[in-house]
Amino acid sequence: MTVSRPSAADIDSAARHFGFHFDADEQRGYQAFVGHSLKAYDVVDELYDRLAKPQAPERAYAFPKPDANPLGAWYVTTAIASGAEGPLSGRPVAIKDNIAVAGVPMMNGSRAVEGFVPSRDATVVERLLAAGATIAGKSVCEDMCCSGSSFTSASGPVRNPWAPDREAGGSSSGSAALVAAGEVELALGGDQGGSIRIPAALCGVVGHKPTHGLVPYTGAFPIERTIDHLGPMTRTVADAALLLTVLAGADGLDPRQPGALDAVDYRAALTGDVAGLRIGLLTEGFGQPGSLAAADDLVRAAPRRFTEIGCTTGEVSVPMHLAALHVFTVIITDGTAYQMLDGNGYGLGADGLYDPELMAHFARQRVAHADRFASTVKATALCGHHGLRALGGVSYAKARNLVPHVRAAYDDALDQYDVLAMPTVPGTASTLPQGGPEEVALLASALGKARNTAPMDITGHPAVSVPAGLVDGLPVGMMLVGKRFDDATVLKLADAFEALCGGFPSPPGAAA
Repeated sequence: MTVSRPSAADIDSAARHFGFHFDADEQRGYQAFVGHSLKAYDVVDELYDRLAKPQAPERAYAFPKPDANPLGAWYVTTAIASGAEGPLSGRPVAIKDNIAVAGVPMMNGSRAVEGFVPSRDATVVERLLAAGATIAGKSVCEDMCCSGSSFTSASGPVRNPWAPDREAGGSSSGSAALVAAGEVELALGGDQGGSIRIPAALCGVVGHKPTHGLVPYTGAFPIERTIDHLGPMTRTVADAALLLTVLAGADGLDPRQPGALDAVDYRAALTGDVAGLRIGLLTEGFGQPGSLAAADDLVRAAPRRFTEIGCTTGEVSVPMHLAALHVFTVIITDGTAYQMLDGNGYGLGADGLYDPELMAHFARQRVAHADRFASTVKATALCGHHGLRALGGVSYAKARNLVPHVRAAYDDALDQYDVLAMPTVPGTASTLPQGGPEEVALLASALGKARNTAPMDITGHPAVSVPAGLVDGLPVGMMLVGKRFDDATVLKLADAFEALCGGFPSPPGAAA
């Protein structure tokens, strides 16, 4: 295949971008040289098509009719199984629609991705199938996964099973709603600022953001490598631990991973023996702007129940927690503009497995459908472009250099306590707003829920959200944060809390 060659106008445009000034002869000379250099691109195209381009398998799928999808939580349904016997044999799993399932359409909540059919399974999908799971379908996610609420997906809003006029939270909105409604017990989510834990909290299910790099991100649509996470969303902590056991471990293809990772049976770690463990209530995680006092009180009281089973509790202050949100904001804003948008998802300069077909599709579609992006994507793009062009990316560099200081602040607190506890979201699910996702007036409704969750995405600490109880009939989530790569302790304490509660409640009418 011959790649396109630049015209004289293209060379002129590129020169202006870089601040070059050419006379007519220089311009012709550079155009000729570029044309010659692009012969290497032709060779790479031919080699890739012959040696590395995958072929998508034939797999059956269906787009559900509205009456069979009342929550708007399914994007497409399937029944894909490998026939393997394993710890997930026969158990259906919903896959967040930013994760590739080969031969099945992916939308990532956006017109800019709609119509793409992956040719490869994501590593996590391969691992689920090898463990005997059945892929039940793709769950709706927010537009490019850029919302903490559930009204920005191009396929329509996702409704909360506890109250259909309420948000399900985002961006893993469909996964949380399907698990809460009992349509599946197991689902996968993704988390760059709280997108597993926020909807888990608002829908009253378990959502675990693993330590950064513990679960391979290979085959999921990236936002920014330093904050990309995949993890389980389930009815019970035991199932979250089981899923994590299946998903975790290096795949040799994901640059986010540190290399070799020890295998851990997270399900076996749920011994119930938590005597002597220390739970610290994070002072700065409570009483935030817009916090619901009843939700704060519920979460503040919940960890104290651990004293019944031999744990100790106390309060610990991490002043950096309040500043961490600003560090996160710079990283996700400039990083999204640089990698996800200008870099067509994958960007450049990192090892690992790329998806050139997805990059090519998105490069075309994101321009053709730019006006149809949700306002969250547009606002991030505009601010990030300014950060990169006018500010030279310097703020991003400063924020990255601050991350070790933020991480150390939590590590100091985790030297005193085994986990830190706080509200996942400082309140309950809001009413779904009126209006379309493109409306700039709805930005505040989509954002503002990540005050407690986002810091853990830049520091990489594991964090699980578990239901703490109900306020006015709506779920409130408690988040437990632990030491990096000590996901087992976080899940062990979450499981002990679930046992203290006698199990977590389901919304009225949920499937058994």
